[in-house]
Amino acid sequence: MEKKTELRMSPWLFSAALFCTILLSIPCGESKFMVYNTSQGIVPGKLNVHLVPHTHDDVGWLKTVDQYYVGSNNSIQGACVQNVLDSLIPALLADKNRKFIYVEIAFFERWWNEQSETMKHVVKQLVSSGQLEFINGGMCMHDEAVTHYIDMVDQTTLGHRFIKREFGVTPRIGWQIDPFGHSAVQAYLLGAEVGFDSFFFGRIDYQDREKRKDEKSLETVWQGSKSLPASKIFAGAFPEHYEPPPGDFYFEVNDPSPVVQDDINLFDYNVPDRVNDFVAAAIMQANVTRGNHVMFTMGTDFKYQYANSWFRQMDKLIHYVNMDGRVNVLYSTPSIYTDAKHSENKAWPLKTEDFFPYADRANGFWTGYFTSRPALKRYVRVMSGYYLAARQLEFFKGKSKLGPKTDLLADALAIAQHHDAVAGTEKQHVADDYATRLAIGYKEAEKVVATSLSCLSESQSHAGCQSPSIKFEQCPLLNISYCPASENTPLGKKLVVVVYNSLGWLRDEVIKIPVTSDNVVVHDPEGKEVDAQLIPLVDAYISLRNFHVQAYLGTAPAKTPKYWLAFRVSVPPFGFSTYTISNTKTEDAHSTNPFVYKSKRSLKSATELGQGNLKLSRSAFGGKPTSYTNSRSSVKEQVYQTFSFYGGYNGTNDKSPQNGGAYIFRPNGTYPLEPEKQVPLAVIRGPVVEEIHEQINQWIYQVTRLYKGNEHVEVEFIVGPVPIDDGIGKEVVTQITTSMKTNGTFYTDSNGRDFIKRIRDYRTDWNLQVTEPVAGNYYPLNLGIYAKDDKKELSVLVDRALGGGSIKDGQIELLLHRRLLLDDSRGVAEALNETVCIHNKCMGLTIQGKYYYRIDPVGEGAKWRRSFGQQIYSPLLLAFAEEDGDKSNSHLATFSGFAPSYSLPDNVAIITLQELDDGTVLLRLAHLYEVGEDKDLSVKTTVELMKLFPGKKIGQVVETSLSANQERSEMEKRRLVWKAEASSSDGTARRGRPIDYTKLEVELLPMEIRTFLIDMVADTLKATVL
Repeated sequence: MEKKTELRMSPWLFSAALFCTILLSIPCGESKFMVYNTSQGIVPGKLNVHLVPHTHDDVGWLKTVDQYYVGSNNSIQGACVQNVLDSLIPALLADKNRKFIYVEIAFFERWWNEQSETMKHVVKQLVSSGQLEFINGGMCMHDEAVTHYIDMVDQTTLGHRFIKREFGVTPRIGWQIDPFGHSAVQAYLLGAEVGFDSFFFGRIDYQDREKRKDEKSLETVWQGSKSLPASKIFAGAFPEHYEPPPGDFYFEVNDPSPVVQDDINLFDYNVPDRVNDFVAAAIMQANVTRGNHVMFTMGTDFKYQYANSWFRQMDKLIHYVNMDGRVNVLYSTPSIYTDAKHSENKAWPLKTEDFFPYADRANGFWTGYFTSRPALKRYVRVMSGYYLAARQLEFFKGKSKLGPKTDLLADALAIAQHHDAVAGTEKQHVADDYATRLAIGYKEAEKVVATSLSCLSESQSHAGCQSPSIKFEQCPLLNISYCPASENTPLGKKLVVVVYNSLGWLRDEVIKIPVTSDNVVVHDPEGKEVDAQLIPLVDAYISLRNFHVQAYLGTAPAKTPKYWLAFRVSVPPFGFSTYTISNTKTEDAHSTNPFVYKSKRSLKSATELGQGNLKLSRSAFGGKPTSYTNSRSSVKEQVYQTFSFYGGYNGTNDKSPQNGGAYIFRPNGTYPLEPEKQVPLAVIRGPVVEEIHEQINQWIYQVTRLYKGNEHVEVEFIVGPVPIDDGIGKEVVTQITTSMKTNGTFYTDSNGRDFIKRIRDYRTDWNLQVTEPVAGNYYPLNLGIYAKDDKKELSVLVDRALGGGSIKDGQIELLLHRRLLLDDSRGVAEALNETVCIHNKCMGLTIQGKYYYRIDPVGEGAKWRRSFGQQIYSPLLLAFAEEDGDKSNSHLATFSGFAPSYSLPDNVAIITLQELDDGTVLLRLAHLYEVGEDKDLSVKTTVELMKLFPGKKIGQVVETSLSANQERSEMEKRRLVWKAEASSSDGTARRGRPIDYTKLEVELLPMEIRTFLIDMVADTLKATVL
């Protein structure tokens, strides 16, 4: 361990010396313009203090993004980003040594679009000179717990490409200073793989921080992925937060910190005191930092609204502290600081895994936000998968310069990744604003999808599309059984259902749509009748539908469908299949229709589900375990699935107050939720799906579902309104319990990508003092969670981001819903008590969702987690149209964007296919498996580009960084290489070989994502007609 820095001078001697210097330079009674020397650079051998002027501008939190930008609604918070940027430019022009960093491009782009060409020229010069530097460079500073890696990549790409287009520069530094914990994916994927040289952040666990300060290990080399050991990055956690150092160095005009008063003709002259305070803070930070460089973050939330008030004081500090000579201080940026650290040629501690969960005090675990605002989290996830599909279809048709476009949805999704957006830690009116933006973006993207499908289904040659005649409708409220297109098909008409698959392999799945008649028949693309099943719509779904449709439309729906129509579809990769639904000819068919399967109350001692390898057997009255048996894998297990809630903690009167709230999960007692009376289970059977329906209590309804041929269980739940009449906030959880001996160990995903090993009541980096045995063992889930023993592994996948863990051996617990009555004192100043109001009638928020579980022999669960996880993220997209019942099909029945019979390897996904504004195509290919995760699929694989683009002539292919703002070869040349004190692997770059330009083949190794910009020359065919 390095010795502590000691730089001492008697405060009295320093005061006298400095005072004499000033007396000699400024004669008493004579005014003189003071020029402050701010030109100092790095001084070798001295402690160098890097002043980094910055503002942290939340893209929504207490106010909406637009309110923050223009400075409205200041009764909530006095903040105006326009003022920050307007005042910043003249402040930088006043002194060429001044520097500033800016992060949130969602704000900067708004400001940039308002500027004159003269001002734009000035700003470009400031960027070129390094006075103004873009750091991080995404549209927002995204969250790292509840964001999906594809969304993180997309929003970063949007910002990075704006910066490259307007300024010709590429950000070098990651700056995630406010998210509430930090992920492995952020370090290696959104750090090293976008070309960053370092990554700085503010929030780590309070116990971890103290240990790191003692060991001088706040700054490390972070290897986030065991599969990509070369993707390391220099990572620095701040000693306290992202604010100025201790000693009162806040200089906004209304801040209470003492300014540097250096006019000896005025009262309160304090230069010696201010210099001593500054040097003390520098020495304090040097004592927890390795090397001769420390960084002072000079700013915080929405500062520099009058930028000169900060720069005036920093000019003085630089001038007088350097005159003092004990330390050297300079205007700097994280890039300059990073280069200085690298030049010291030190070896740094190695960090692996992540920084979750985060606690800022003994009872302050920030694990509640993993689930907060679960409806918004689901909306973001649905829109993310839709955006991926919409961009593909926009590419197939050709991007329109006039519109409609997917750009509005891109912007809305980018902003929604902000760490106070999808995180659920914003005020209610701000959450509403995020949802509104997503809805507006969806409506525009919906037009893109509809016109693209119309063109593709009508055009035999795919040579172009002028004015398609087919008008497709979509059903964004299908999750609550509302789909006018399928409910209102006129007599004599057929309903055409186009099913689009945005994944790169053939999919065989069941879809469900609401219908009003039981008098229907379904035909596949070849005109053959397919097995279908009509499932009665139960009261729980009808009430959910009618209430929320009224909220959506403003009026109650005219009629209610009677059934879900379920049937299996087969859809080619990157393509669609067309199914038709028509009325049968027999008028009284409803009385004998063999496809109607109504629920029955099971009075037998046990109820069995399953028509394939997987069978479930349950007690007819619930409350007993489910017998899970897979005849193919020989797996047998007893599974208990239960609900309970934790009371929300009220710590108002505690010595150290801490309530549970939007951020903080602080359980206060566990309350099991049992069925209020013994009611036989309702069972639905049929040729497509079998279901068990249970009313757990008045506000929880559950369906356990097995589709014919599937080997996993789907569990659908309706939770809410959560009652609060007893004055107790509630954290609603479900548990899946087995007899497995998991030894306190489980695995959770990092942003839907790598899985990380967790051990209950344990941290890899320090000896954990357990203060919250539940909240302290919760982790964010985006894809899912699994646990295993020496024979079996239990996997649970989720349909949105939420919190979960394994609080008991053999058990997985998911936090589904939160309704709390107190604020947790982390700034939002609002209880997490979501309500839905219709005609002045308000009810607590009800959520509807799904999770999926499966039990495999140990070591064999990865294939289902990865493949089905892709299907959850990218559900089949449905579009509906009507045609005359006696009209023969004039549209294409089946389409694929790939060459005939080609599909992607089972371990690869296309996570981006997008035509950019200049006509270039952006393509990202992702290997889905980690090293050693699956014996067959954790291997090198190859994708043939020519087969992805049949009928297209590929002109040029350029491999780029992940955010597509620089050539990868140039990025790798420029990136700094860091030394680590230890290594968890050999450090060899595990990457596919350079692209073979003769065969146009791309090789991928486990967990690798490769990004390409492709120029194409159109030919006569754009895709394959099957």
